[in-house]
Amino acid sequence: MNTAGTADVPARMGLDLTPFRGLRYDPDRVGSLSAVTSPPYDVVVRPDGLLHLESADPYNIVRLILPQATTPAARNEQAADTLHRWVSEGVLRADAEPALYVYEQRHDDGMLQRGVIGALRLSEAAEGVVLPHEDVMPHVVADRAALMRATAANLEPLLLTYRGDGAACGTAAVVERTAGRPPLFSTTTEDGFRHRLWAVTDPADLAEVRTDLAGRQALIADGHHRWATYLRVRAEHPSPSPWDHGLVLLVDTARHPLRVRAIHRLLHRLPVSEALAALAGSFRIRTVGGALPEALSALSEAAAEGNAFLLAGDGAFHLVDRPAPDLLARTVPADRPEAWRTLDATVLHATLLDHVWGIPDVPEHITYIHDTTATVAKAERDGGTAVLMHPVREEVVRDLASQGVTMPRKSTSFGPKPASGLVLRRLGP
Repeated sequence: MNTAGTADVPARMGLDLTPFRGLRYDPDRVGSLSAVTSPPYDVVVRPDGLLHLESADPYNIVRLILPQATTPAARNEQAADTLHRWVSEGVLRADAEPALYVYEQRHDDGMLQRGVIGALRLSEAAEGVVLPHEDVMPHVVADRAALMRATAANLEPLLLTYRGDGAACGTAAVVERTAGRPPLFSTTTEDGFRHRLWAVTDPADLAEVRTDLAGRQALIADGHHRWATYLRVRAEHPSPSPWDHGLVLLVDTARHPLRVRAIHRLLHRLPVSEALAALAGSFRIRTVGGALPEALSALSEAAAEGNAFLLAGDGAFHLVDRPAPDLLARTVPADRPEAWRTLDATVLHATLLDHVWGIPDVPEHITYIHDTTATVAKAERDGGTAVLMHPVREEVVRDLASQGVTMPRKSTSFGPKPASGLVLRRLGP
């Protein structure tokens, strides 16, 4: 039984990260730990990425976070049955005692990220302590909630960031001390990242983390739909219960800054020629020579001066920038801060999708893809249009979130994201 949420905890302002009995793969029962992990569910590029993960190992976590069946109900039932079977067979085992988990991701390019995985109390955190910065899609929240109800588990953590004091004290001190000890495991995934995990069970360490986080505020870096799912499902259960908490990875970006990347759009039913024709006269349009890296460099330069997008799908790259001011004035809502009104994602959705192209933001028309190369390849294969975006600066995201202003959905991609499958949290026996 998960201990988080089984006892009533006095309400406090700030982050309340609770130890839990992590559910982890038994390395003796799987081919390798790297073969059973996956990117977060919304990063997996279907169908090729999904099939690759499914074939990597029969116990890959993707069979839980993205089960495959003919109906949503059948998918969720399949995931629940699979989780139950893996636990019964000992493929997944619960740790002996509740813990917080220090999680490290390291890459040869110099990236080092360390944070703490725990069960975050949702009640006070939902009221101005955890800041979302993006809108969510209701059908995705409904889908994730149904999966969570069926499995009674948090299958993958969402990523939260906070700004520490920069000094090695409090949570930072616990993280650094713990990282100097032998880990529970170490594995390298095919993207080149090395992952290490430690359990923190010492009462003094746990108390130090709890005290340090009590007055802090966090920004949702990745996992807005999972956060909305936590809040929805929590409201369905009487408190206290394990549903009062949700699985998170909390990273101090004063010590470990995240990278911010863009999330691109694939417009299934809009050929590039039609997209460009509709923009003529309202945007400057230029064809960019060279391969994708050169085109992205041109996008970066144009984005430094104003709204800019890179369209692809017909074998070429088309840089679209300098929107007509009168068009923006007619289409972008004026009741938001300037920083929101000038976002590329705002202009894309309010001006291009809603007004110029008339494309509804539904899965039949738009797919959101993190990988740039995959977005272009799918557009070229399907005859659609890839809209490549330039990333937003983290300080802009944090400033808008602190004002209570949410950005258009899928505006940012913070990383590195935690690998799914390293530690799970059960909400029932």
